[in-house]
Amino acid sequence: MKRILPATLAFFTLLTLAWGGKPNQVDVSVVALRAAIEKSLPLLAAGARGSREKRAQCFTCHSQGLTILALSAARAKGFKTQDEELRKQVKFTVDFLATNQKQYLVGKGQGGQIDTAGYALWALDAADEKPDATTGAVAEYFLRWQSELDYWKPTNRRPPTQQSLFTSSYLALYGLKVFGTPEQKERREQRFAQVRAWLLKTPAQDTEDRVFRLRALQVVDAPAAELRKAAQELLQKQKPDGGWAQLDTMETDVYATATALVALNEAGGLATTSAVYLKGLRYLLEKQLPDGSWHVATRSVPIQTYFESGYPHGKDQFVSVSAAAWATIALTHALP
Repeated sequence: MKRILPATLAFFTLLTLAWGGKPNQVDVSVVALRAAIEKSLPLLAAGARGSREKRAQCFTCHSQGLTILALSAARAKGFKTQDEELRKQVKFTVDFLATNQKQYLVGKGQGGQIDTAGYALWALDAADEKPDATTGAVAEYFLRWQSELDYWKPTNRRPPTQQSLFTSSYLALYGLKVFGTPEQKERREQRFAQVRAWLLKTPAQDTEDRVFRLRALQVVDAPAAELRKAAQELLQKQKPDGGWAQLDTMETDVYATATALVALNEAGGLATTSAVYLKGLRYLLEKQLPDGSWHVATRSVPIQTYFESGYPHGKDQFVSVSAAAWATIALTHALP
């Protein structure tokens, strides 16, 4: 995805001007950003490795999907320390999808349905994997699954990451756009038109909705005015501390903040040198713990047997690793 990357001089200048402080009042230098990323990457890799080893047949959106996105974003900015684990996670994801290929071709998915398959394809695209028969089969599944609806919906409710119609719809749309086959083009365009109409008329209710409605509108080539409006709705929810909250009734947290920043940058055209983005960066840096992790309290009812993946924070580890992945991506985008 195209992003606006700051020049080093402008980056440092705007950091100072946007927050009205002296240069070292809050340490948000490129050195500090790189240090925060370097502390985060080993923990992300450890959580992904633990999940892969302890749940050998199960791809997870948080430990594999989002971690691959984060490690790939870091690799693109020159971080090579977790390349071996990234390769293993990509292979694990490819193999996981391949085992379900026959089911995909007849419109049947796997556990987690559209969200699981969608995050898997998103991760493979981030890792520069090329389309093949398996990804084409997943695209076929997206076309067949819930085709009677004007959107795609999750089969489980585990907020914030698995609950939103906009999230599920974005994942399917993005997978179809990147990995759809030439033979699927006509059906894909028909489905896009159907979902585009729904997106344009359906308001978002919370931050997850706003983030993925904005992303989905970009994928379906919605009018520029609609993209600006969706971006503005998300931007206006930034709190005075620089963060976003999952719900308007909640306090700010790292997951909501990082997902909002990355969406505004990637889909909304917000420069990483803008005051909005810089305030969000400061929030993320201040919330990172000494061990390099970020902690977000879960509000999901568990549906799976608990296990330790290797990422900190116990029963909050899955939403925390999701938050950490997005925070790492947000930080890498700000590097010149």
